[in-house]
Amino acid sequence: MQKHIYLIGICGTAMASLAGMLKQQGHEVTGSDAAAYPPMSDLLREIGITVHEPYAEKNLDRRPDLVVVGNAISRGNVELERVLDERIPFCSMAQILHDEFLSGREPLVVAGTHGKTTTTSMLAWIYEVASERESSLAPSFLIGGVAENFGTSFMVRPTSPFVLEGDEYDTAFFDKGPKFLHYFPVAAILTHVEFDHADIYSDLDAVKTAFKRFVNLIPRRGRLIAFDGSENVDECIKKAFCEVERYGFREGSYWRITDLRHDGPLAQWTLRRGENRFAELSLPMAGEHNALNATAAAALAAGRGIPAETIAEALRTFRSVKRRLEVKAVAEGVTIIDDFAHHPTAIRETLRALRESYPEQRLVAVLEPRSNTLRRNIFEEALVDSLALADEVVMASVFKSESIPAAERLVPEHVVRALKERGIPAAVYPDADSIVAALAPEVRSGDVVAILSNGGFGGIYQKLPRAITEAAIAARLSPRFS
Repeated sequence: MQKHIYLIGICGTAMASLAGMLKQQGHEVTGSDAAAYPPMSDLLREIGITVHEPYAEKNLDRRPDLVVVGNAISRGNVELERVLDERIPFCSMAQILHDEFLSGREPLVVAGTHGKTTTTSMLAWIYEVASERESSLAPSFLIGGVAENFGTSFMVRPTSPFVLEGDEYDTAFFDKGPKFLHYFPVAAILTHVEFDHADIYSDLDAVKTAFKRFVNLIPRRGRLIAFDGSENVDECIKKAFCEVERYGFREGSYWRITDLRHDGPLAQWTLRRGENRFAELSLPMAGEHNALNATAAAALAAGRGIPAETIAEALRTFRSVKRRLEVKAVAEGVTIIDDFAHHPTAIRETLRALRESYPEQRLVAVLEPRSNTLRRNIFEEALVDSLALADEVVMASVFKSESIPAAERLVPEHVVRALKERGIPAAVYPDADSIVAALAPEVRSGDVVAILSNGGFGGIYQKLPRAITEAAIAARLSPRFS
């Protein structure tokens, strides 16, 4: 039966995708958010979903049949308060996803602290390529980003496979468990387990407990593909009831990467399955972490019966995910790259990949400490180590710093001082506009600028290329060039 479903916090990556899925099912979908920014704002506009900005009680004057409350929404939100006061039916994103889409299908869930979005996109694309020969393999999917091969972050089909990114973040204000506990996979991937989301997890043990519970959901007949290079992963899978296959570089792992090599942005390697060569794989993405992501996706797909040659073809034609090493612009020979950095480990792997892709070029890292982990000082030392892979570092002030207690808050000046002590030029500026003003005249043709943020970063992705072009034109018109 068609319903009017209203999403509070609709512009979040997962919520916007859910909105599209519900509309595809024939429901009337509307929603609201404090502010919208690409790529999800573009997605919602393209599929014709009305978004109210900002939150306001009047947005609910036309009473919906059901309200989906995003996990970023807390008590005090004016719309949530009206929902509670008037007893409008509500649920979480994870709950409606399970009830509307996963029941009766085959959930294939990718979980882990890092690499979920890219690995989920790879797995979905492998199934898509496989479906050209076997239509029953055409996947439904929900990805925490826009997969370039599909041009979308979601797809709903009548077939059985449902490829799903399993998020360890909490579910809703009334359900503080991780979202992935609602998904009940028949097969799963576990990439990495590290301390993250310091706003909801007290320590690493709490994070590991969440992943242990996820592993405990996989049935005996299921399979778990687990990274072999993490003691935390070792601990989390120890009591699995299902078959476990390890992947990575370790001798003896069931899925083993050998002879990994890079040629600019192209990675190539031999993948071994047990004692035998499984496939020669190539991926148009640099970085050891991306080879690992691809190997995990290949391992799960192979275990579901997809042939090696199909997997190799899919990875060879994989086109990445928006905001994952995405080239946003090339201005006056300066390459500007966007990456959804949220954790020091992700920053490290991003910069390592860029070093492999652009080995001879100067690398400038521009960081906005925006995620709930990066805004805290718990990873200050690790952040310095990660940023030290760049030739120059520019930092913005901590996003909404007033919401983090002073004793827990990251101090960018401390990071900059530590980088300078290592001989790396570094500076802090209050916002995107001041960064653009300082950086645009300074960069030169051949430089690579990596913008690291999990948000809109004040429109820097559009402002910096424009300012670089304007600075170059001004320099050419300067009297010293005449």
